[in-house]
Amino acid sequence: MKNNSGYLLIESMVAITVLTIGFLSVFSLVNQSIGLSRVINDQFTANYLAAEGIELVKNLIDANYLQSQAWNQGFNDGDYEIDYNGASLGNNSSKFLLLDSNGYYNYQNGSEMPFKRTIVIKNNSSDEIKVNSIVKWIGRGGINLEVNLEDHFFNNR
Repeated sequence: MKNNSGYLLIESMVAITVLTIGFLSVFSLVNQSIGLSRVINDQFTANYLAAEGIELVKNLIDANYLQSQAWNQGFNDGDYEIDYNGASLGNNSSKFLLLDSNGYYNYQNGSEMPFKRTIVIKNNSSDEIKVNSIVKWIGRGGINLEVNLEDHFFNNR
């Protein structure tokens, strides 16, 4: 009868190696998933902030109508900033948006977020305004990312 006592040690080492590789693979997959969820979350937030910028400009146009002013009053060509409670476009200072305790993004108070929003106004004619809402941030790995939404508003009244 042959001595097989050395095989148990070799089989144990192979089993431990296979299990270790399996656990490391699962850990790596979970780590990448967590990183990607942050990237996706930032992308969604930037999209919503850009859309909010367009809606805030639309609200200013509607306010001009309600106050019997020219529909495009206050919309000179240039780069601006605006937050959810802004009654007008402010000069663009490339400041980061702040998140207040109520969950609103603004430029006055709260904790600094990685997003910068710029509203670009271009008067194409006396009856058309082109609005770009651009949100920039630095993503995972130091990559500069940007969302740029464009809308056109017309004097239809």
